[in-house]
Amino acid sequence: MKRVAFGFAVAVMLAASAAMSAAPGGKQDFTLINKTGLVIDEFYVSPTTTNDWEEDVLGVDVLPNNQSVHISFDRSETSCDWDFKIVDEDGKAVVWADIDLCKAEEITLFYNNGTPTAAVR
Repeated sequence: MKRVAFGFAVAVMLAASAAMSAAPGGKQDFTLINKTGLVIDEFYVSPTTTNDWEEDVLGVDVLPNNQSVHISFDRSETSCDWDFKIVDEDGKAVVWADIDLCKAEEITLFYNNGTPTAAVR
């Protein structure tokens, strides 16, 4: 079901992204690039100082391998250090910790010799 809705969801995300480009976002805004070799079904972003993952940022969408999505924050957000959690299509969760989003424009998630790695640019 998610895969059928993906095309529609991408169109909605592109329209939303175009609308959001007119409104300034938070300094933590970034583009997420999936190079994990997996389909990301869920993506959570949480300040490093909290233990709550809150809600799936992708919503009903998925992020296929070799695809990207822009993640925007509220302008009033002040935290720079964040943790990421993905849940893949098989339900497996993987966490990346302590990523400084105030210095990031683009973040690529991948595995380096089986270790979850994030390249920040």
